[in-house]
Amino acid sequence: MPGRADPYPRYARLREISPVVRADDGALVVTGYGDCATVVRDPRLQHLPADMLAFVGFPDWREHPALHQLFTSMLTLNPPDHTRLRRLVSSAFTPRRVEALRPAIERMVQDLLDGMDGHDEVDFVEAFAFPLPVNVIGELLGVPAQERAGFQTLVRDWTQVLEVITPDVLARADPAAAAIRDHLAGLVEQRRQRPTDDLLSALVQAQAADDRLTDEEVLSNAALLFAAGFETTTNLLANGVVALLHHPEQYALLGRRPDLAQPAVEELLRYDSPVQLSSRVVTAPLELGGVTVGEGERVVAYLGAGNHDPARFPDPGALRLDRADNAPLSFGGGIHYCLGAPLARLEAQIALPALARRFPSLALTGQAQRRDSLSLKGYTSLRLRTG
Repeated sequence: MPGRADPYPRYARLREISPVVRADDGALVVTGYGDCATVVRDPRLQHLPADMLAFVGFPDWREHPALHQLFTSMLTLNPPDHTRLRRLVSSAFTPRRVEALRPAIERMVQDLLDGMDGHDEVDFVEAFAFPLPVNVIGELLGVPAQERAGFQTLVRDWTQVLEVITPDVLARADPAAAAIRDHLAGLVEQRRQRPTDDLLSALVQAQAADDRLTDEEVLSNAALLFAAGFETTTNLLANGVVALLHHPEQYALLGRRPDLAQPAVEELLRYDSPVQLSSRVVTAPLELGGVTVGEGERVVAYLGAGNHDPARFPDPGALRLDRADNAPLSFGGGIHYCLGAPLARLEAQIALPALARRFPSLALTGQAQRRDSLSLKGYTSLRLRTG
């Protein structure tokens, strides 16, 4: 399967071989834009039911905090459970609540840029790409400022189960997931006693008719929202900066043209997606790439490959911040379309033009550590020269 540092040549080769390729583990891999869009949007393809984990070696998945926390969140559930949870969580995660964060995001961006100023070299992940989204989602959710930084390693260890589930991975992911849950449980209890104007209080109170989120659902989905709220955006910012600095004329253009913020972020999402793949199980036969796919088959949509499909995006290897008709698959689609996508976009639209204006001579030093993951693509460290 594709190499992790630069998977795009491999994606192109897979497309040349066939629209649908069977991987070594038996899963069907699709790499075309149209087929990837079908996988994430068509209701005949659903997430792997948690009970099926028994057939891949984890009949005791409920005893593993990392798996239990993941497979009881709306990220991996199917209707009708997903429908109910999505409705209740969406009632708390409103566009109004996101847009109200704009002034706070602008202040955070300026503060972080001020912190980078005066340093000849910085670790961009440590100085900017992590603290911005973790503080934004922490502010939205209601996680105290002094507690946010400690979640970075915990979330990274927990989300390794999105990549592969092995005993070694679970040995790190289980205690991390348990620590996240315990921390959030204490905050949930505080909100039950003294509600505030934050998303965690709204989740505690989320209600539709006689339906409510259970205590377990509040904790699982709070953990999901917090983790997804900074993990994906950190990768978007770091991947985006690397892409821009490899195309200095585009970086300079963004500094001169802040009006390009919205299309620029869409192009950066397309060019090097923070989320590279999404898996589904077929519940009724359908056609992908001219191949009939049967019930029970597992399908992996390589979203990063779909975003580089030349049939959808002319000259996909070129970075063009003003690219027209841009609709990347990076946030998925259908009923599982990323709930936090508007927030991630808002952060990047504010942050990246401001960075380009403040540091027009920003440059890569060649010192970077990539995240050891294919599904979540990003950096754990990225050193830059500021001038």
